[in-house]
Amino acid sequence: MTEIYGNIHSIESCGTVDGPGIRFVVFMQGCPLRCQYCHNPDSWSVEKNQQMTVNEILEKYDGVKEFVKSGGITVTGGEPLMQTDFVTELFIKAKEKNIHTALDTSGILFNPDNTQKIDNLLKYTDLVLLDIKHINNEEHIKLTGLPNENILKFAKYLSDKNIPVWIRHVVVKDITLNEKYLTQLGEFLGTLNNIKALDVLPYHDMAIPKYENLGISYPLKNTPPTTKEEAIKARDIIFSAYKKLKQLKK
Repeated sequence: MTEIYGNIHSIESCGTVDGPGIRFVVFMQGCPLRCQYCHNPDSWSVEKNQQMTVNEILEKYDGVKEFVKSGGITVTGGEPLMQTDFVTELFIKAKEKNIHTALDTSGILFNPDNTQKIDNLLKYTDLVLLDIKHINNEEHIKLTGLPNENILKFAKYLSDKNIPVWIRHVVVKDITLNEKYLTQLGEFLGTLNNIKALDVLPYHDMAIPKYENLGISYPLKNTPPTTKEEAIKARDIIFSAYKKLKQLKK
């Protein structure tokens, strides 16, 4: 059987923010979104960086497994669903080793009319980290270049299949740090039945030097970073709307 190669951006041996426990994090190459706050613009093209097989990745995992056995493997990006076949094979072999698997995705490539490949991947996925960039479709297009309809459909699909989900949402001043949009996000999340955690992440501008080195204009250079206190307040707004909807549904 011919081995599948994955286009890999990088690997982090002991990640602490990409799922439960200490994680072995595989960053995949390639992403169709162009988020204005993206901190890995060098991951946009699927063709750059190194190619690796599943076995090569698991060999690297084995080298640090004593440090990450309380966590597992997280595949992120870029957008890992650009290389679904590779991620599926990685998760199949990871589950053979009893390794916890987490998929960090925006869900942008979800196709509700053709779910065969994603269904196969989800069979071996213990947790989905779902990045919701913006709840408003028009604002989502401004922020990322693409609409959010299939992302929200993917969130509903995961709920219907009872796949555990952690929601991730970056708050940016004048974009997502907005009470109306935060409330709408909380209300949407309240329609789902599988939310296990909510991570509200403050926007930072630490990627500016990377953009300069790549010769790319940084879209948010005049946007100040979000403070920790602002992110906590934003989370409270989302969670309050979430709880209110859950109570109404009882």
